[in-house]
Amino acid sequence: MTENLVIVESPAKAKTIEKFLGKDFTVVSSFGHIRDLVKNKLGVDVEKGFAPVYEVPEDKKKVVSELRKLAGQANTVWIASDEDREGEAIAWHLISVLGLDPSTTRRIVFHEITKDAITKAVESPRQVDMNLVNAQQARRILDRLVGFELSPVLWKKVQPSLSAGRVQSVAVRLLVDREREIIGFSADSAFRVTGSFSGKNSEGTAVLLKAECPKKFGTEADAKVFLEKCDAADFTVENIVVKPGTRSPAPPFTTSTLQQEAYRKLGFSVAQTMSVAQKLYEAGRITYMRTDSTNLSSLALNTAREVISGEYGAEYSRTRQFKTHSRGAQEAHEAIRPTYFDRKEAGGSNNEKKLYELIWRRAIASQMADARIEKTTITIGMSSSPVNFSATGEVILFDGFLKVYTESSDINASDDEKAILPRVDTGMALTPDTITALQRFTSPPPRYTEASLVKKLEELGIGRPSTYAPIISTIQSRGYVAREDRPGEKRTIAQLTLAKGKITRSEKSEMAGKEKSKLFPKDIGIIVNDFLTANFPDILDYNFTAGVEKEFDEIASGELGWASMISDFYSPFRKTVDESLSTRKRMTGARQLGTDPATGLPVAVKMSRFGPVVQLGEASPDNKPRFANLRRDQLLETITLEEALALFALPRTVGTFEEKEMTVGVGKFGPYVRHDGKFYSLKKGVDDPYTITATRATELIREKREGDKQKVISEFGDIRVLNGRYGPYIVHDKTNYRIPRGTDPAKLTQEECRAIIDKGSKPKSTRGGKKK
Repeated sequence: MTENLVIVESPAKAKTIEKFLGKDFTVVSSFGHIRDLVKNKLGVDVEKGFAPVYEVPEDKKKVVSELRKLAGQANTVWIASDEDREGEAIAWHLISVLGLDPSTTRRIVFHEITKDAITKAVESPRQVDMNLVNAQQARRILDRLVGFELSPVLWKKVQPSLSAGRVQSVAVRLLVDREREIIGFSADSAFRVTGSFSGKNSEGTAVLLKAECPKKFGTEADAKVFLEKCDAADFTVENIVVKPGTRSPAPPFTTSTLQQEAYRKLGFSVAQTMSVAQKLYEAGRITYMRTDSTNLSSLALNTAREVISGEYGAEYSRTRQFKTHSRGAQEAHEAIRPTYFDRKEAGGSNNEKKLYELIWRRAIASQMADARIEKTTITIGMSSSPVNFSATGEVILFDGFLKVYTESSDINASDDEKAILPRVDTGMALTPDTITALQRFTSPPPRYTEASLVKKLEELGIGRPSTYAPIISTIQSRGYVAREDRPGEKRTIAQLTLAKGKITRSEKSEMAGKEKSKLFPKDIGIIVNDFLTANFPDILDYNFTAGVEKEFDEIASGELGWASMISDFYSPFRKTVDESLSTRKRMTGARQLGTDPATGLPVAVKMSRFGPVVQLGEASPDNKPRFANLRRDQLLETITLEEALALFALPRTVGTFEEKEMTVGVGKFGPYVRHDGKFYSLKKGVDDPYTITATRATELIREKREGDKQKVISEFGDIRVLNGRYGPYIVHDKTNYRIPRGTDPAKLTQEECRAIIDKGSKPKSTRGGKKK
């Protein structure tokens, strides 16, 4: 007989908790969400409430049976699932599927896995909070209603196998709207004037001062006229303004700010951040990682103060409590922080260590003193014009929290703002060494990264801490959005330089439109968005989605009944679904581009079963149209006739090598060069199949041949010993065989190779190879 049985979600969490409980407690894992163990056919009755009907699959019956057996042997069952709404729903499901007696079942919650937290939780158990369960289940029901009702509409009106979701579709809309802003953006240019000035201050010290003219000049001619005025002008220091200032630390992490900062500083995806944070939490290293609260407990505040005072000095400590500004903050009662502030390092893997250090630094910095700075602005006047130059800089008088942590931003701050300025005097004469007018172009709105999309969703009140990562993962896995790099295009800019009384003109180049790990909507995502926006405007409305989140919060607090909320939504929604199925036209993104000058055939683009394509000609009994796939960086709504026709240039012959043709094309695995019946891949980001030359194609063939030579260790007829990605192996009859550890592959004989093959040791699997 077990005195106390504690059920948690994962083995890792169970292992950590078990260390803090006595021998009277047995800790077991339900191995994930209870919905992984059962088919939960959730019945919905607006009169009676939720009615879960469970069917245990064959492969899960052993786990559920074991849990039921253990629960039946225990005097008291403690359910210690996570403290958010999802965790509360897990607890409710466990009670239902295991048939637990409410009188002997205790619900305990904690936001950190430490001895004190676990002890306090056991000392103050409670019952399952049905308001939280109702809020979570209402979310699940509403999301399923939207998904299950809208997806079939998309199958009939757009393309089979598509899906829609209440939140994911709104996230895609954000990306599509931004992409169209960028497409419609028209860049303007202006000339930015900067100067380098020299002189001597009152102490006789030579100084060099860099400054910028605040006025921008719209044309090259205007910029040249201004430089001519500068050539005839005298420059003096007109004004010096010194202002003291402070910088305050950012609050400790919430889920969204952790995802944003881990992306900026560590390059982690949103899903990766949450996966690593989950491991740190389950190991007892950090507090619960799904939260929108910035509060810290009194114990955490006191511990942080002790660590800061001991490590950096009392003057660096400043206890502060931050106010949570997130809409409907509800997931947990404390920010993400280390469970023990005196532990600077924690985690098993490198990623865990990096993320832990980031969390530690952010939490510690939030309890440190402000940084004191001195901002200086120097105004340089010129005799020939009312326009002046300005130099700005700052000096850190006391680093405060900056000793530990500096928050990153999606927008890089100007280096000029951080410059330390030399000492100058009012009225001091300056000599211009060089004054430069450089052409600059305005930039379109930035595309979203995973981090900035999370920030936008939070600002709009869409989603909650537990939903950000699944939202972003879903829209990418569905093919609606892709995270990509784009090389950009080279752009020429003009520069005018005034030096030694002479103005010279030169040209420079810059990369415009270069993107790194940005989210790009794909054609199918744009088409789905357009269809849903046109036919289901309420579902795609930002305010509607945020309003639904608010209603979930009201259900969680007991202010709103889940049944009335679902009922008010579903009736008009179902009516719109029926109308769309019966009256709305199919949407394919089709667009006529014009006529091919060479053949006179019409050219169009559309979404096909195989993706976005260009169609040359129309289908008829006597004519079969030609098709070409769009490139990764092309869209149906922006591709031009010339760009579309260029896609039919492949495959193309680029020349001959060893008296045999070299043909360039694009296949299932990307662009290639075909020569003598063999295929050689083009290098991603380096070679363009539309412009590659015969010389470059020859280089690729020779490089591949040389690599293949190094790959071969030895050959015995139809038996080959090769170097592979994971080490040496044997190939025979298209089957790969592992070489036993400790064997020198270079010394293998044909007989020894044959023995390994005959023994049939576990093969090294490769694409296309048979497993034996």
